[in-house]
Amino acid sequence: MDYYNRLKTELAKMAEQVMDETVRVVSARTLTPEQAIGKPERTDFPLLKGKEVMLEAVFRGHRGHAFTDMPGDFEGSIQDMLDLDLDNNVERGVFIAALNAVMRHFGRASNTVHCKDSGPKLCAEKLPAFVTEHFGRPKIAFIGYQPAMLERLSESFPLRVIDLDKDNIGARRFGLLIEGPEMTEEALSWSDIILATGSTCVNATIVSFLDKKPVVFYGVTVAGPATLHGYRRFCPCSI
Repeated sequence: MDYYNRLKTELAKMAEQVMDETVRVVSARTLTPEQAIGKPERTDFPLLKGKEVMLEAVFRGHRGHAFTDMPGDFEGSIQDMLDLDLDNNVERGVFIAALNAVMRHFGRASNTVHCKDSGPKLCAEKLPAFVTEHFGRPKIAFIGYQPAMLERLSESFPLRVIDLDKDNIGARRFGLLIEGPEMTEEALSWSDIILATGSTCVNATIVSFLDKKPVVFYGVTVAGPATLHGYRRFCPCSI
């Protein structure tokens, strides 16, 4: 919990002057797949298959998104949000979405809203060039399941893929075996870099990927934490 206590402390400092403005609340609501991602060409994203949901937080008209596998709703002041225990994916999802919205309001974070329609495809098309520019031709440990990204990366890089979804584990996608979380350490040792879903900051596994190998977090969920802690982030098509 030290990780989340640090986020709470940083948020409290940032929002000190608006902590008790209960009429301007932080609210999070579960979005439908179409609200969150529009109508992309492919239909195998976890969000569209019902494996994940998107939370949207709004603070003073500014929005922040976060992926979670456990939906929940929240409405209250920033102080109410800071009082959450953050001991499950519901509360952590609400907190991270709200953190993104509050940081967006204060100009401390950008690209906090998920892309839609052709955005996921364009994002995936940009990723191989990004990896090559910054890392050459590395072996990649890919944490999470993002099919558009995996399809494009598999054309150019050696990959090992770790996912939590039991429906994916053991399957072969794009010529890649999807491995379970028990293989994480082996995959990290094998790899040169880590590409990890930003939703690791909701399911509390993010600390497993810090300070081991060069790591890039992808997606909107990690917008606020990445800014606060200086993580490298890839999310070129978010808003």
